[in-house]
Amino acid sequence: MDSSSPDPSSSLSVADGLKNQSFSEHNGNMKKIVKLSLEDLNWDHSFVRELPGDPRSDSIPRQVFHACYTKVLPSAEVENPKLVAWSDSVADLLDLDPNEFERPDFPLKFSGASLLAGAVPYAQCYGGHQFGTWAGQLGDGRAISLGEILNSKLERWELQLKGAGKTPYSRFADGLAVLRSSIREFLCSEAMHFLGIPTTRALCLVTTGKYVTRDMFYDGNPKEEPGAVVCRVSQSFIRFGSYQIHASRGGEDLGIIRSLADYAIRHHFPHIENMSKSESLSFSPGDDDQSVVDLTSNKYAAWTVEIAERTASLVAKWQGIGFTHGVLNTDNMSILGLTIDYGPFGFLDAFDPSYTPNTTDLPGRRYCFANQPDIGLWNIAQFASTLMAADLISDKEANYAMERYGTEFMDEYQAILSRKLGLQKYNKQLVNKLLGNLAVDKVDYTNFFRALSNIKADPGIPEDELLVPLKSVLLDIGKERKEAWTTWVQSYIQELIASGISDDERKVSMDSVNPKYVLRNYLCQSAIDAAETGDFEEVRRLLKVMERPYDEQPGMEKYARLPPAWAYRPGVCMLSCSS
Repeated sequence: MDSSSPDPSSSLSVADGLKNQSFSEHNGNMKKIVKLSLEDLNWDHSFVRELPGDPRSDSIPRQVFHACYTKVLPSAEVENPKLVAWSDSVADLLDLDPNEFERPDFPLKFSGASLLAGAVPYAQCYGGHQFGTWAGQLGDGRAISLGEILNSKLERWELQLKGAGKTPYSRFADGLAVLRSSIREFLCSEAMHFLGIPTTRALCLVTTGKYVTRDMFYDGNPKEEPGAVVCRVSQSFIRFGSYQIHASRGGEDLGIIRSLADYAIRHHFPHIENMSKSESLSFSPGDDDQSVVDLTSNKYAAWTVEIAERTASLVAKWQGIGFTHGVLNTDNMSILGLTIDYGPFGFLDAFDPSYTPNTTDLPGRRYCFANQPDIGLWNIAQFASTLMAADLISDKEANYAMERYGTEFMDEYQAILSRKLGLQKYNKQLVNKLLGNLAVDKVDYTNFFRALSNIKADPGIPEDELLVPLKSVLLDIGKERKEAWTTWVQSYIQELIASGISDDERKVSMDSVNPKYVLRNYLCQSAIDAAETGDFEEVRRLLKVMERPYDEQPGMEKYARLPPAWAYRPGVCMLSCSS
């Protein structure tokens, strides 16, 4: 087994070394970051150094006990791999020279065929609740982490190859990924970032040159699809399920929960480690309970509360932008409050609160758009119960974390909706009526809010002209529905007048939070169809559009269009978990 006792001093020595390294050249007050080659990346391996590992390093599927990870090498078959797309923005996070993408051996290294110098590959062990039922050990079944990069700002970024081959956690699967799902994950990772939503990132996407068999609809009709590997990047890929697996096993494994919590706090929540009593973070658990619990007396309680708040804030942002994750199992929940694991996701087209992009979710719609806030809370409850099992937090502290989730979600969601409407304060009645109207008329969510900024705060507009700014989004509505919308717009204009903000100023503000472009599933599919023939230009073009979602981008208007009729076929608007 690798180190069973954390040694934070060893990671500090790496950080000190980086501080002493010459990363910058000073030119007056300007500081220029030196860009690095792949060989010069500054690796650290705190996860494998400070946490218990599997004594075995083979990839035979099995139960892995008393360990947070298994060291395993990428093993996907590769033949003439090709670079499909890359993110200059993520390269910048790593201080990686963008010229490295042009290296002939770059696709070999990021398909896993040729190991990056300095990498120490491993697959993480975790469990999870899937569709509300405990599923036992899951783990990285096709994702292999290469280690962590420390950049010139001493930020820690973990690199992970998804689709790089079997691990002990692959169960009956092949550990591979197809181009179709990899394009979706690559593009959405970056699109969400540029929308301002916390997310894991993606450095690059390569084809393996080999084919992979997939039964996309679980209907007994498998087909051969091009294989691919996406390099995901995150400050950490630790999930709620990373803790749950050890609680489920009990006994000595409960100690791993504490070790993993200490690790996460040390590296990713250092402000909690340094919290002092003078900060006076105390709360009353409830109306009928006179006791007060001081969060500064228990770092694990403060940590749990922050994870609950980050998760609530994330889900509120999803609801504001119209994003449905599709598979909110506890193993797909990041402790950092990041969107993670892009499978059958979907952005709302026609507004439908019951929308789920996941065919597996259709019978109960557990993970539909409207349910996401409640599912987030349910997942926090499972996480909190795991920490209670390890005696890290009390039931009162767990309940407070869940209470904070609810408060944070409502505060954030109301603030987001107010900004989307260009209002200074939240108007519950106005918002509820709007969402009801959007659902009745199946109005395109993204395009409606983008068009809304064209409404003028003018009480003198004739009634028959009130809906003119919305004519492009209120399609095929009859007289009765026009009256309903006219009534709403009249109420809305009164709110705008009361806010006292000029039309021009409000439009700029609203357009900065209501995107013109989102990664609609049919846009992904168009890029996938071209890429499967060897043409990667549409993937790259779509990435560039999604890097500026709030800008008008003249000439790119087609990427803001409503889905065409073909987009409603299975496999485009709805997908399965299979990939």
